[in-house]
Amino acid sequence: MHKSRLGAVVIDCQSDDLSEATAFWSQALGYDVEADPDDDGKYVRLEVPPDEVTVILQRVDHPSRVHLDIETDDLEAEVTRLEKLGAKRVAAIKRWIVMEAPSGQRFCVVTPQRSNFGEGAKAWPSD
Repeated sequence: MHKSRLGAVVIDCQSDDLSEATAFWSQALGYDVEADPDDDGKYVRLEVPPDEVTVILQRVDHPSRVHLDIETDDLEAEVTRLEKLGAKRVAAIKRWIVMEAPSGQRFCVVTPQRSNFGEGAKAWPSD
């Protein structure tokens, strides 16, 4: 058995500098910016209440869009489950797997990102 849940809404920004996008999205959504940015300026996390989905801004090379992250305690089991539903594995990058839904949307399967992961996660039976 493994668990998974919606982990984050990721706002992909085709930009060399996330400051303008960060200013817009933090004000539009009413969230402060987390004090500790990542080490390379590629990600910015907004401070959301603990019971809400995480919001992350990500600097990317592809056109700007929004994608979802599904967090799981077993990457391979969750990817396999999603493939059985019709998703396709696109790429493995660092600690996550990029997938594509049957309808064409890209999303990522990631390890748990929040300390309260298990509280709202769905348990899936093993095959």
